[in-house]
Amino acid sequence: MATYIRRREFIVTLGGAAAWSLAARAQQPAMPVIGFLHSASADAYAQQLAAFHRGLNEGAFVEGQNLTIEYRWAENHPERLPLLAGELIHRPVAVIAALGGSVEAAKAATTTIPIVFGTGQDPVETGLVASLNRPGGNVTGATFLSAALGAKRLGLLRELAPGAEVIALLVDPDKSVGQVQIRDVQEAARALGQSLVVLDGGSDEKIEAGFAALAPQRVGALLVGGDPFFDTRRERLVALAAQHRVPAIYHFREYVLAGGLMSYGTSITDMYRLVGLYVGRILKGEKPANLPVMQVTKFEFVINLKTAKALRVKISDNLLSLADEVIE
Repeated sequence: MATYIRRREFIVTLGGAAAWSLAARAQQPAMPVIGFLHSASADAYAQQLAAFHRGLNEGAFVEGQNLTIEYRWAENHPERLPLLAGELIHRPVAVIAALGGSVEAAKAATTTIPIVFGTGQDPVETGLVASLNRPGGNVTGATFLSAALGAKRLGLLRELAPGAEVIALLVDPDKSVGQVQIRDVQEAARALGQSLVVLDGGSDEKIEAGFAALAPQRVGALLVGGDPFFDTRRERLVALAAQHRVPAIYHFREYVLAGGLMSYGTSITDMYRLVGLYVGRILKGEKPANLPVMQVTKFEFVINLKTAKALRVKISDNLLSLADEVIE
């Protein structure tokens, strides 16, 4: 009889402990879910994605521990972005990190869910926010203003190839970011007395045609504009520059790591970190309307000497002294 009582007491105690554990779990707050929207593919942006996670970690958020991330990659098909943004809205998610040119699709999908963007365009000029200091609405983020650096890249390209009678600018003229770059680089070219031609890079076919037109137009150097579409095709752009033996400058160091000759611009990797940082702050209760748009201030001038040798281009001592990184 005593044995039966002790066993019965043990069963009752065990049952009570299990019930308490279930009740405790039920009282724990649900793990927040954020959305990550991008126009490209994950394998092409592994380094940047790691930087995004570092930004989250700075705010004490770790995926799988106290945070869940729903990823939506458009795999270089930007027309899919509205559908992917809609999926995140209906998930639903607490915040959307919109990168790779996806912020317009995210903004069109919701006016209530906070959105943190990373863009190379002027977010005020393109209508993403009311102002840099007070964004208003549900959108804020980080910008590296790549489009505004076209004149600086033109100057570096002229120093690299002083004998180039004609320099080409590859952009998508149908996009606002392309129109801004055309305006700025043309103004700089006029001030320098430099002949400039604009090549349409709005599609894969147009890019191929643009490179084929370099020789007939006697182009001596190429400035590749900043565009998320180009970023997803950087290996192809670098290969075409090598094939046509044209010295080129790009807007991110990733192009130079892929074999490009030179790049000048802000750090896209640091921008992804800042986006992750802002996502964490919003998860902690801050409002995007009150978070000023951050500007990436880390600039990088990178030169690939191996590519210069293959193109038989001499890099001046002055350019080498200005470089933040020289790849040999």
